[in-house]
Amino acid sequence: MQKTLSAGDPVEARCTKCRKITNHIVIAMAETVPAKVECNVCSGQHKYRPPAAAKKPAVRRTVSQKTSAKQEWEALRPKMDSDKAKDYSMEGSYKVNSLVNHPLFGLGVVQRNVGSQKMEVLFEIGLKTMRCK
Repeated sequence: MQKTLSAGDPVEARCTKCRKITNHIVIAMAETVPAKVECNVCSGQHKYRPPAAAKKPAVRRTVSQKTSAKQEWEALRPKMDSDKAKDYSMEGSYKVNSLVNHPLFGLGVVQRNVGSQKMEVLFEIGLKTMRCK
């Protein structure tokens, strides 16, 4: 059973000056809820701010970069024509969405140009940053 609050009663609240949850004295009421309180630590008066309940950590279900790259690769693979792939060379220049044939990683798709002499290429094994002109 919860006690009905009235002016002069002690209550816990978030203090705007102390920036902590401290004990306060109720100064004014708005029906059954404190409207204005005074902090017992700093004597600051402010609107009543109830102490926040402890937040539960959010459960994140993120897809790993490898998994998302693999899914993207599988979606793009049927559209790729390996005959149109350009052999990879560090001195070559490549456009976004062009096909690249790398001697180690195999067939890849240029995803984006990074800076002046780099590009990101999506291969079956994942995303790789490659040098280019």
